[in-house]
Amino acid sequence: MERFFKKISVPPPSPIIEKNNDTRGHDSAEFILSNLPSDPGKRIRILDYNPNIRDQVRRAYVLAGPQQPKTHNFPYKKYGDTQRRFNPAWFDDFPTWLEYSVEKDAAFCLCCYLFKPNIGEQAGGDFFVGEGFSNWKKKERLLTHIGGVNSAHNQAWSNFEALRSQKQHIQSFFSKTHDEARIQYRARLNASIDCCRFLLRQGLAFRGNDESEHSSNHGNFLELLQFIADHNEDVKAVTLKNAPENHKLTSPDIQKDIVNACATETIKAIIEDVGTSLFSILIDESRDVSTKEQMAIVLRYVDKNGHVVERFIGIEHVTSTAALSLKETIDGVFSRHKLSMSRLRGQGYDGASNMQGEFNGLKALIMKESGCAYYIHCFAHQLQLALVAVAKKNIQIESLFSIVTILVNVVGASSKRCDLLREKQSIAVIEALNSGEFTSGKGKNQETTLKRAGETRWGSHLGTLVSIMTMFSSILDVLEVIADDGVSSQQRCEANNLLDSMQSFDFVFNLHLMKDILGITNELSQALQRKDQDIVNAMKLVGVCKQRLEIMRKNGWDSLLNEVSEFCLKHDIDVPNMDDMFLSRRRGQRKAKAVTNMHHYCVGIFYVVLDWQLQELNNRFNETNTELLLCLACLCPADSFSAFDSQKLLRLAQFYPKDFSMNELVILKIQLETYIVDMRSSIEFSGLKEIGDLAKKMVQCKKHKVYSLVYLLVTLALTLPVATATVERAFSAMKILKNRLRNRMGDQWMNDNMVIFIEREIFDGIGNDVVMQRFQNMKTRRGIL
Repeated sequence: MERFFKKISVPPPSPIIEKNNDTRGHDSAEFILSNLPSDPGKRIRILDYNPNIRDQVRRAYVLAGPQQPKTHNFPYKKYGDTQRRFNPAWFDDFPTWLEYSVEKDAAFCLCCYLFKPNIGEQAGGDFFVGEGFSNWKKKERLLTHIGGVNSAHNQAWSNFEALRSQKQHIQSFFSKTHDEARIQYRARLNASIDCCRFLLRQGLAFRGNDESEHSSNHGNFLELLQFIADHNEDVKAVTLKNAPENHKLTSPDIQKDIVNACATETIKAIIEDVGTSLFSILIDESRDVSTKEQMAIVLRYVDKNGHVVERFIGIEHVTSTAALSLKETIDGVFSRHKLSMSRLRGQGYDGASNMQGEFNGLKALIMKESGCAYYIHCFAHQLQLALVAVAKKNIQIESLFSIVTILVNVVGASSKRCDLLREKQSIAVIEALNSGEFTSGKGKNQETTLKRAGETRWGSHLGTLVSIMTMFSSILDVLEVIADDGVSSQQRCEANNLLDSMQSFDFVFNLHLMKDILGITNELSQALQRKDQDIVNAMKLVGVCKQRLEIMRKNGWDSLLNEVSEFCLKHDIDVPNMDDMFLSRRRGQRKAKAVTNMHHYCVGIFYVVLDWQLQELNNRFNETNTELLLCLACLCPADSFSAFDSQKLLRLAQFYPKDFSMNELVILKIQLETYIVDMRSSIEFSGLKEIGDLAKKMVQCKKHKVYSLVYLLVTLALTLPVATATVERAFSAMKILKNRLRNRMGDQWMNDNMVIFIEREIFDGIGNDVVMQRFQNMKTRRGIL
């Protein structure tokens, strides 16, 4: 059997068979045999004349598959027919292998003929496979042909039966082997996906510097796979060195395909969750460690449970930051993810002129396609921009931050200086603890260093100023060391200038003033970074911030002056008498009107900085006074819906003509009257404070179906972005994933890693089977699932 199993290909149909019937397209042994002449002599002659047909019959049995070919006995007449001398009664059990020819009056054995190369002398020569056996006087020759257990005939018959048996069929053998290969392939692929899943969630690198066989560290992916194999015998049996035909599924291309499949399924889940909901788009630009300009894209929408959701869908590398280029990139993203621009209801950017431009900016280009995609500047971004503007307008504050920048650069110029600063600060903390000035406790008096301020990093300026105040004495000690033992005269000069500047009353006063102002606005900044922030609450927070600054302007001077004076006395800094005349070192000020120190610091700096800060906040947050935002405030459920105004809500609906037709506006007016009565009389809605809480409660109580048009207004209010915190978090994630050691990451590879790292919650709900199927369908694979 092994000899002809290797002959799988079937030769072209023989012309002799085609004379009897058209056999093209058929390869079963049963069909070929049924089309041969009924007389065994002619059949044998045809098979003997055409050896290819004989091989074809044998191979056809091999390829027959699950069908069971029948035994083809040649026809013979009943016993008693005078035309033959053969008597089947000679056998108690008539052999199924025997076939009789009436014309030749001879018996034949087809199974022996099909396996003729295995027949020896003991099978009776060629009598039963050639001319036929007709010597009926020696009927014992039939038994001789059968022979013993291991005779050639029995071997041929066993081969013939094996062909008829489905379990012994070669296709069954291949099928069994194929099933085992599939199981091994799935186990191997599943192990690789598990490794990728762990590395993606942790934001770790996949490859190592040296992945050769003799390397001591093959990289995170291979090392993790080896760890899993060492602790799981089933995985070990099919992975790495035990993988068949070197099909390990560990190459970099396979890793990238698996990660791409994971990212594709994650984004698919996000797009399916968005569904037909209205959404807003949040975009911000940043430069990665390889100096590539990247654009992060986030979708903001209300899900089916009434929750405000912001989902990161990708980061795009843009070669140009022009508005048209950014618009083309957004169109490509929408097309790739099958998002409709007609469902876009809001835009949120970082405030750059190329984005928020009224005429040619990205905002205007998008509103040409979707007129209801209203632009709401990120409130937290506006706050940060306001603080930066103040630093640029006031020369005293600008001077303060200039000194701070130089100070951070000088003290943090080398590891030696940083270590010296930590050492000095540790000594100062120990002395303060011993004197009772500081108290010990969990999380207190931690080792720290100077923080570097950044204009685009929220809260960074406050952190820098607080760290300087905390380590003021230690910083002075380090500067004195540099001034005395500096390597170059330039370093000693810089240290001396910083010592003079820092030990002046002006520096300390400006330091405390900006610390208090930034402390007030920092609370607002942190609150505005919440992902579920709604417009009404953001407007209130801005108002609170303005109110606190006004209170500080009216009543904060005395407390600030006392705090500055105590700080100066502690660090041996001269405090000028506020009633004395202010002495300016500027030449132009000599001719100016003489003023006291009180007037200079209180009116010239304190009031001016606070007034400019308030003015800047009013300018930046003027959108809170627009009609759209005032109408949105009427949806707030606080104080039993005290802000409810049906006329303003009808006006709000008119801002969205695509969502509210003229007939629906009439229905909405009636629905609002019923809605407010129901809400104020329901206990479930009595304690709500924010619009987001209202949406969740309406879905829980099924009110979103009863008041469908009102709920649509609520979702539109929640869809408008007031914070781009998710976009900022995307850039924070990018710094983790694409660091100095991974600065050659490709755009697609980085995008796939970021999608899964940021949206790991969505990715956790995607099973390995789904990823396997996506991976398998990406291209032709060696393995079969």
